Amino acid sequence: MSPEESRAAALEAARALLIEAGPQSVTLKAVASRIGRTHANLLHHFGSASGLQKELARHLAQTVCDSIGDAVRATRAGIGSPREVVDLTFDAFGQEGGGALASWMLASGNEDALNPIIETIHALVDDLNPDEVAHDSQRSMHETTFSLVLLALGDALLGEQLAESLTVERTTARDRAESMMIAAFEKNGIAV
Repeated sequence: MSPEESRAAALEAARALLIEAGPQSVTLKAVASRIGRTHANLLHHFGSASGLQKELARHLAQTVCDSIGDAVRATRAGIGSPREVVDLTFDAFGQEGGGALASWMLASGNEDALNPIIETIHALVDDLNPDEVAHDSQRSMHETTFSLVLLALGDALLGEQLAESLTVERTTARDRAESMMIAAFEKNGIAV
C-alpha cells in the first residue's frame, strides 16, 4: 500500500472500531491489527493515539459535512428535504459515533481534537451561506446550524434515555430540528 492508502485504511478501520466498540477502542494497536500493519507504522502516520483520533475526527467531519452540504444543496434545488439534513446530522453524532468521539475527547483532555469538527462545520456553513458571511447582521443559518449540531450531539449522548424517562417520542428532537430547519429555509426565501 502507498502511504496514502495505508493512512486511508487506518482511518476507515478507526471509524469501524468507533462505531462497533466506542471511542476507547480507537487505539493504534487495535487499528494496526485491523489493517495488518504495525503499531510503529501507524505511529509514523499519526504520531500518537491522540493524533489518530484527531485525524479520525477530521475524516468523519469532512465525510459527514460533504453529505450534509449535498443534502442542503438538494433541498435548495427542490429535490431534497430539511429532514434529510436533520437525519444526516443526527446520524453522524449518533450511529456514526461522532457524539461518543467528541465526549471521549473532552473527557480525556484532548479538546483540541474537536477543532477539525468545528472548523469543518464552520467552513461548510460559510460556503453554503456566503451572504451571511458578507453581512454580519443576519446569521440565521449559522444560528440554525449551531442549534442543530447541539441538538444532535445531545440526542446522541442522552436522547434515548431521556425520551424514555420523559415518555416522549424518540423522534421528538429530530422533529423539532426539522421544524427549525424549515423555518430557517423559509426565512432565507427557500421554499421547502
